[in-house]
Amino acid sequence: MSSQFIEQSATEGAQFLDSKILRDANSLKAIDDSSKEIDPEWPEPQPLTAKIEPEVYPIKALPETIRAAVEEVQAFVKAPIPLVASSALGAISLAVQSYVDVERTQKLTSPVSLFLLTIADSGERKTTCDSFFSKALRNYEQEQAEAMKPDIERYQAELDAWNAERDGLLAAIKEASKKNKLTDQLKIDLAAVQHNKPKSPRIPRIMLGDETPENLAWRLVKEWPSAGIVSSEAGSVLGSHGMGKDSIMRNLALYNVLWDGGTHSIGRRTSESFTVKGARLTTALQVQAATLREFNDKAGMLARGTGYFARFLMAWPQSTQGIRLFTEAPESWPHLATFNRRISEVLSVPIPMNAEGHIEPTLLKFSPTAKALWIEFHNSIEMMLLSGGELYDVRDVASKSADNAARLSALFHVFNHGIGGSIGADSFEGASQIVAWHLSESRRFFGELALPDVLADAIRLNDFLIEHCRINQTHMVSKSTVLQFSPLRKKERLDVAINELFELDRVRIERNRKRITLKVNPALLKVANANPASFANLRESTV
Repeated sequence: MSSQFIEQSATEGAQFLDSKILRDANSLKAIDDSSKEIDPEWPEPQPLTAKIEPEVYPIKALPETIRAAVEEVQAFVKAPIPLVASSALGAISLAVQSYVDVERTQKLTSPVSLFLLTIADSGERKTTCDSFFSKALRNYEQEQAEAMKPDIERYQAELDAWNAERDGLLAAIKEASKKNKLTDQLKIDLAAVQHNKPKSPRIPRIMLGDETPENLAWRLVKEWPSAGIVSSEAGSVLGSHGMGKDSIMRNLALYNVLWDGGTHSIGRRTSESFTVKGARLTTALQVQAATLREFNDKAGMLARGTGYFARFLMAWPQSTQGIRLFTEAPESWPHLATFNRRISEVLSVPIPMNAEGHIEPTLLKFSPTAKALWIEFHNSIEMMLLSGGELYDVRDVASKSADNAARLSALFHVFNHGIGGSIGADSFEGASQIVAWHLSESRRFFGELALPDVLADAIRLNDFLIEHCRINQTHMVSKSTVLQFSPLRKKERLDVAINELFELDRVRIERNRKRITLKVNPALLKVANANPASFANLRESTV
């Protein structure tokens, strides 16, 4: 399915790949030479048939201004391109979500907010990428806080006076009760004072971190109705006390309602109950694969069954750690500056909000051509949801893809052309390619998640061994190193995975007294080292 949407990318920000290709070429020669000395009679490795290979991120599908900024940041930070691009898309979603909704067809509308989830280890520099693309958002928060200072001071004075009046009435009621005097009028006065409590001014705080679900809902109702949860350690979000077994269903429902733009009531026994309505939420999270698997195990089928994960644009990029050779920061960042300037222009427009503090966005519609493309995209995915179809195992995610493509196309339209007009074919075509790529990533991750533990562990060990050998220009790894650094840290599970790879002719086991070494089939390393070069050739062919 994705082959008709995804193109190979041409990027100025891939200098690190060039150095990677050179290193890998030297590595391949060293491995070839050394492998001849070890054992030239390795059999052909048997395939890990369940593994779905990653596809190249379709960076050319991004609108020009966004693409140029992503390439500029990636060239310096050297994080995986999908991670960098997700940081940019998260910033756009957060900036635009208050202003527009998107109509796919009559009576079928939705917010344009995105839920983005990048599966990656710590150290992949998501925080750094977020800081580049969120500069305009941070500046907006600071400017609004500064502009609101007089209102805050006035509110504080009014609140102090209100507290004094309330405390005085409470004291008078208490004193009158002691003397058995009537308190009816005092109670009426107290009720009037309570009703006239000053309301805190709404100050935009849109960049949130590791909020509990209930605190998030409170902020959206009482502080500002548009926000984004941006975190490079989503384990603290998914693993927070608010995600315990007893409350997980309720909290997943809150996130789902916010993605849908619906209404959600939160009842409290000891304090004020409230209702979330007319609010918008973007999430841009990074989580380690092990943490996400643990969350999935803890949540059981709830996360998939409630459609929580189905709403995410998921990315599971290959790590660039170990090949991020140092380069000096550029003297200027013209493309990133253009990106952030456009975000500032969007945010300079007052948010459409009613007297109750609910967002009332403009409804964007497709042009006739874009609508035809959306229908084609929707139908092509729908036909693959049948039993035995390519997307049957991720039909929950796939069923949201047309919605996500509409959202992303609306974001591209507003970023490029402003709030007015109709979404054009160019915006939708790019959005559909990006969403199709993310759908492929969901298939990869959830496909492995659904595997039997033995095969899933074998795949993780296989990937670790190849990556370790590639980076360190070797063909063998000690078992102690694997236990220390691989995803399999328990000896029992590791032994089973090693045996599985041994049976598939992918590794051999060498014992020297107490030292155990795993030797990797050279054919696997040839494939691993050939991939970057083939990527470079494809990249050049698109220029």
